[in-house]
Parts: sequence; C-alpha cells; structure tokens
Amino acid sequence: MKIYYEDSMPYAAEFFADVGECQVFSHKTISAEQLADADVLLVRSTTKVDAQLLAHNSRLKFIGTATAGTNHVDKAYLAERGIPFQSAAGCNAVAVAEYVLSTLFVMAERLGWRLQDKKVGIVGAGHVGSALHQKLSALGIAYELCDPPLQDAGDPRDFVDMDVIMQCDVITLHVPLVTHGLYPTDKLFDSARLSQLTDQQLLINACRGEVVNNAAALALFEQGKKLNLVLDVWENEPNINLALVPYVALGTAHIAGHTIEGKARGTEMLYQAVCDLYHLPAPKKLSDYLPVVQHSLSLKPELSDWQNIEQLVLQVYNIANDSEQFVASVDNADQFGYIRKHYPIRREFSAIKVNTGNFAQSKAIYALGFAKGQ
Repeated sequence: MKIYYEDSMPYAAEFFADVGECQVFSHKTISAEQLADADVLLVRSTTKVDAQLLAHNSRLKFIGTATAGTNHVDKAYLAERGIPFQSAAGCNAVAVAEYVLSTLFVMAERLGWRLQDKKVGIVGAGHVGSALHQKLSALGIAYELCDPPLQDAGDPRDFVDMDVIMQCDVITLHVPLVTHGLYPTDKLFDSARLSQLTDQQLLINACRGEVVNNAAALALFEQGKKLNLVLDVWENEPNINLALVPYVALGTAHIAGHTIEGKARGTEMLYQAVCDLYHLPAPKKLSDYLPVVQHSLSLKPELSDWQNIEQLVLQVYNIANDSEQFVASVDNADQFGYIRKHYPIRREFSAIKVNTGNFAQSKAIYALGFAKGQ
C-alpha cells in the first residue's frame, strides 16, 4: 500500500510508518504525475483535491483530510469515481470552544460584564457548538442553541430560532457554509441582521468567513455603527478586506482550531479510518506522541472563584495576544497566510494540570477539561 501524506500533518510519520509505504509531499509542489501510484492520499486544507490532481491515478482506495472543513475537496468528483472519502470532523471542536471561552473572558473585562449573568446564543450545534455548550454548562453560563437542520433531523435538545438568538448578549457562529437549500448560512449576518445588534452585544465568527458579510460590516462601521465583532474567519481568505481589520474588537488569522491536539487529532482519526478500511489493527493513540506539559497551574487564594477560573483560561490561551499581533502586522494576503501557517500551536486545557486543593469550583475546572494536578 502506497500512502501519500501532506507534510503539515502532525505525527503522520509516526502513525503511518507501519501501515504502508509512506511518501510525504508539500502542497506547493505535489503534482498529478507524482500521485499516479498512490493507494491512499491524506491531506490538510492546503491541498486542493480535484480532477486535475487525480488525473493520472486509477488506483486510489481512500482519500482523507485531517481537517474538519472539506471545501478544498471536490467530493462530487470523488463520488463519481467511487473513491471513499473521510474528513476529520470534530477534530478541532475543543480548540474552537476554548478559543470562544478566551474571547468571552477578554471581552467581558473590556465591556464591564459579569459574564456569569450573560446569555450566549450558539448558532450551529454540531461538534463545535456541542463542545462549547458543555463548557458553558460547566461554568453555569446560560445559553441557547439554534440549529434548524439538526432540529429537523430529530435532535432531542431544546432549540430556538434566530429571533431568540438575536436577543442574546453573545452570539457565536459555528455553522458550515451552506449556499442553497432550506437553511443557507452564506451571509447569515447580512447588513440587516448586523444592524440589529447593539453595542451591548458581542458577535463571534469562528466558522466560515462568508457567514458574516464583511463588506456590510465595514460599511456599518464607517457609518458610525458600534459593533463588538470578533472575527477568526474572513471572507475571501487570504485576500481579506484589510479595511475591516482596525474595526474588529478582536481579530485572528483563522487559527481558532489550531491547537496541537486539534491538528494531531485529525491525523489520528485518518489513521483509524485507514486501518479500518484495510482491516488492520490500530494500536497507536494520540497520547503516545503529544509532548507532556511539565508545569502545573495553581489557584490563588486572594482571587474570587470566578477570577481564578478566568486566570486559568487566559494563562492557557489569551486571544488578546494573538489579536494584537494580527491587527498590527496583517497588511496583505501573503502576510495573512504567513501568520496562519507560522502560528505557534497552543495547547488545550486537557494538557494542563491544575492543583485545586479545596477550591469550591474544582468540579467546574475539571469539567472545562483541565487535568487534575497532584
């Protein structure tokens, strides 16, 4: 079995070394000719998988992307050829949920909020939305869920419509980009919906850039509208509307899901899929390869329960630092791509041990995902 995997897949060499004959490639140089003898093709979002790339291959038995998103893969073409395909849906859900939590703490401080008194509207209750509402539940923060497709499919959770979501203090978007059908998400937040927001609300987009109309947002800002807008994703990446950058409350270069766990989990999921396809044992686990964080965090007795939780979250990840660097340095498409590609991969809460002692909120801290310290 000949396995080709993209060089940006963490731990791919370790996972697939015993599975088949492996060939690593770069998305910058890979060609259809090179892939002619591939049985398995494993990529990330930087490789466009289409008829052109696969023109010389007639033996592919599996294609996988180690990412949650699949916009870079022509799934219709793969279906025509009968080539099995799998994404790593959910691999970065925890990372994005933790990105949103960091955003909430940073923005609550800026806006003078008691975060525990606010309500969060989650649009999209799939992998990311579910991970987020579990963490909000751990903190006792109220939330509403909106996901018409899941509701139609019989999901038993309580859902609300967008009218209810628009009354929430925080609105955070976790939907795929859907351009047709009953529930399109393209330009879900257009000029009309953006205009409804007040300066006491917060809108976070960490799903797909096209879900928020960036041109409409810029026009409203230029007209004097006050919006608290946080963007990790942008329309037309990497050729984003640079004029919008100075107006956002926080801005980052599509890195919400970029934890080492999130990226490597995608590799692990494809390893399991390939082993299943070929009926091979799959003994390797992500925990075999992740670097161990040697230090642990402790709570501070002089802080309140809520302040201790805030400082734990922001010690692991503080979005304000990423935003400051991004806003100060992004001035063209190449720079956007550079920031994203060279992002210093962060860790998830689960990698960090916390010594809670007799802290009353120990259960909440561990429910957020932190590991127990000694």
